[in-house]
Amino acid sequence: MKEIKKYDINLVKLGNKAHDYEFELDNRFFEMFDQDLVLGGHLKADVTLLKSELLLQFDFHIKGTVTLTCDRSLEEFEHPLEVKQTLLARYGPEDLELDVNVLQIVPETQYINVAQHLYDYIGLALPMKKLHPRFVEEDQQREIDPEADGLLIYSTGYAEDDTEDDDDEEGPVDPRFAALKKLK
Repeated sequence: MKEIKKYDINLVKLGNKAHDYEFELDNRFFEMFDQDLVLGGHLKADVTLLKSELLLQFDFHIKGTVTLTCDRSLEEFEHPLEVKQTLLARYGPEDLELDVNVLQIVPETQYINVAQHLYDYIGLALPMKKLHPRFVEEDQQREIDPEADGLLIYSTGYAEDDTEDDDDEEGPVDPRFAALKKLK
């Protein structure tokens, strides 16, 4: 519980201007969340809060590396990451999440904890396919020439041998079948 309080931003003492915050995100940060998406990391988060009477604008810039598990080999590897996101918070009658990047808070709110937002932005920036760097070049080559290693992954056309058999069937079409084809 004490760890998460490090990511509180006190709103009461702040004037209506820009305020800068810096957070170090290490393995202890990721351990606070019950997840297995990110094993750890070494990131620096710069948060700029632009406070006005009606709106709070948080600009997040997160940069560093995260430790991921390769989907293919299950090896751990370091993945570089850089994230820029903006979160808006407006004042209203109750606390609500209006959109992914828009919050509504009551005017009496004393602090905002940005830990969950930092974690969410990191999670959204991760690649869908987590591959160890040694597999990335291999996959890129396979996308360029899928038959390079003799393995055909996907084909929508007919094989050349199959088209020769169809030549014999071309000829006069029975009018009953022609009428059925029109129904499509």
